[in-house]
Amino acid sequence: MSWLRELTARGAALRYPPTHPQHEEAMAQLAHELDVIEALGFPGYFLLLVDIVELCRRSDIYCQGRGSAANSAVCYALGVTKADAVALGLLFERFLSPERDGPPDIDLDIEHERREEVIQYVYERYGRDRAAQVANVITYRPRSALREMAKVAGLSPGRADALAKQVDRWARGAGAAGSSRTPSRPGPFAPLVEDGHAVPPLVLDLAEAVLDFPRHLGIHSGGMVMADRPLVEFCPVEWARMEGRSVLQWDKDDCAAAGLVKFDLLGLGMLTMLHLAVDLVREHEGVEVDLATIPQEPEVYDLLCSADTIGVFQVESRAQMATLPRLRPRCFYDLVVEVALIRPGPIQGGSVHPYLRRRNGEEPVTYPHPRLEPCLRKTLGVPLFQEQLMQMAIDVAGFTPGEADQLRQAMGSKRSRERMARMRERLMAGMAANGITGETADEIARKLEAFADFGFPESHSVSFAYLVYASAWVKRRYPAEFTAALLNAQPMGFYAPHTIVRDAVRHGVQVLGPDVNRSRRDCTLEPRTPEAGTVGHPRPGWHADPSTHAVRIGLRYVRGLSDALLERIEEEQEERPFADLEDFVRRTGATVDAVEALATGGAFEACFGEARRVSLWAAGALRDARVRRGSSVVETLPGLTAGVEAPPLPGMTEADEVAADLWALGLSPGRHPTELVRETLAVGGVATASDLRTLPDRSVVEVAGVVTHRQQPSTARGVVFLNLEDETGLVNVVCTPDVWRRFRTVARGAPALRIRGLLERHQGVVNVLARRIERLVLPVTAPGSRDFR
Repeated sequence: MSWLRELTARGAALRYPPTHPQHEEAMAQLAHELDVIEALGFPGYFLLLVDIVELCRRSDIYCQGRGSAANSAVCYALGVTKADAVALGLLFERFLSPERDGPPDIDLDIEHERREEVIQYVYERYGRDRAAQVANVITYRPRSALREMAKVAGLSPGRADALAKQVDRWARGAGAAGSSRTPSRPGPFAPLVEDGHAVPPLVLDLAEAVLDFPRHLGIHSGGMVMADRPLVEFCPVEWARMEGRSVLQWDKDDCAAAGLVKFDLLGLGMLTMLHLAVDLVREHEGVEVDLATIPQEPEVYDLLCSADTIGVFQVESRAQMATLPRLRPRCFYDLVVEVALIRPGPIQGGSVHPYLRRRNGEEPVTYPHPRLEPCLRKTLGVPLFQEQLMQMAIDVAGFTPGEADQLRQAMGSKRSRERMARMRERLMAGMAANGITGETADEIARKLEAFADFGFPESHSVSFAYLVYASAWVKRRYPAEFTAALLNAQPMGFYAPHTIVRDAVRHGVQVLGPDVNRSRRDCTLEPRTPEAGTVGHPRPGWHADPSTHAVRIGLRYVRGLSDALLERIEEEQEERPFADLEDFVRRTGATVDAVEALATGGAFEACFGEARRVSLWAAGALRDARVRRGSSVVETLPGLTAGVEAPPLPGMTEADEVAADLWALGLSPGRHPTELVRETLAVGGVATASDLRTLPDRSVVEVAGVVTHRQQPSTARGVVFLNLEDETGLVNVVCTPDVWRRFRTVARGAPALRIRGLLERHQGVVNVLARRIERLVLPVTAPGSRDFR
């Protein structure tokens, strides 16, 4: 404990110096927290965590503590979290108190591409016998249940897979009682029957029966257990399929019940992206960016207010984009609210619209009781955070902070009638002692009970809000670096690489295709080409500083290239540039499939001056340049390979090149697929995404585009949301349950759609309420969508 106090004092000297406006309060809070930690016997837990954070600092790995740990001034002083709990007035007892059962809960977010380094450090430092990861129980979901029960019933694997693909990944109504074939009691498989698919009744009955049953064990996303003795003394341990890992055969709840202390080491793609972006800014701009000290700038909040947030952490989803123009954040705490507002809990609890109405002056700010004004003032009288629930109990009923946390737990999702009754009796007695009785007391108790099940931790939201602002700042100030870093951090985030590239183009960033002499494995930056101009400006309505760089697509995006080939190409590039296609094949040993993929993606076009079809022709002939005989490779003399010279071939049309890019790269650096049919669409009266900003509200419109997402949130009562993308931006389409049922087959299966509906514009939010949905025929195969995730 003495060492933890020493480390805290060192950190406090930096983060709570005498010049801190709340220095005295912070010192008292640190002393209180350290006493609680010592009394509960958790100093070792904090020292283990500090050791992991220090490893990340030494290894230049971005990490950030979040969750209820952000309520602790000790965690802030130790550098585990970046939220000043004292300045923000966060309740420590939400994190740790004598009345709580079990150890504290600290989530540590780590760059997702380097999390394995941290995990292996833990294994190495503390021993494979005393450290292991927690198991995760994987249950049957609608798709897996239908697929496997179809095989049980004797259907062929192909037929089983075809049926499973007709069911949404997270179909609503899973596990509901009653048959899926009963219209009045629909289940997750009802659409199969409604769409006319012949499914044997036995398959449906079996699939419904196994929904939510355990299927197999997996590795928890981040939970690790460490002990002072071999873990096999507590529970069974097995080698994981992933190399270098061992896993407990219990899940996190079983581990907690057994008293095992769990750490959550979670991978977060946004930390990877921000680290890559900072490195690119240093390399190409000569600017050293410290994300902890970036200034609060109105231009960044302008970007957020306009929902120009593709790629921005946490606020890039459809629902967040629809809220930002109404909330109009102008300071950091507005982002804290924004992160917490669009969550299932606040939506189900009816907090979203009252808050937004009060925010925009459409509804007066009121409080259930004057005593509650201090804790609810910052959220305009609408409770949003779990910490507010605790403070409300303290203010109106005289609860201690520890009792308030007990109330939060008692009213949470795992409710106990006996515990609830005891806490309600204590709550009513406390309010009566403060003169709050009758209907007012009952109303406050009802609000607390309703709110407890959906409140979001303010500390968690604060931690995420820092990343929201940091990613928005990078996007505003350095759009090229932002795009390259985002592409290099994939897979992560809400949008596919194609949408990220098209968004970059709208922000004035030039995007260049792959080139075997200029491209590296990852995307890189280089000067803009002369024809594009030395500076690129964002299009009207989009927010970014002028860009002086172009993004060169990395070879990792060319389909089918192995890691070994990518490494070989980079090694040869270091030696000297490739002279021609034959030289490339001889030096890298690329297979015919790899050469054809590179040729299709235009990777030989600029550097060798050969059209894509010419390179494709030569790819097959160059198979004979290197012939494998047994374990050795025999090469022909350079220039003697027959058939390399192509006959006169027709050049690719613009549509051909877009199709080739989409096939080979999964994205189109040149033109968007909808640009190829824009003239036809314009003749038919189809509006673009940008047109919707100026058309009259409640007018009937037609829109068309590539589908990027299909979503059916559990809180939407059967409403399905579609995101369409055209060359000018995104369109949010709302499909009511009746419209979705009527057009489900085409709406669910077509990669591009043409939709007629009613335009709704309110406070900067634009939606199209669908009335008719039909397939949009494109001359190219549109990129795949991310559905029902």
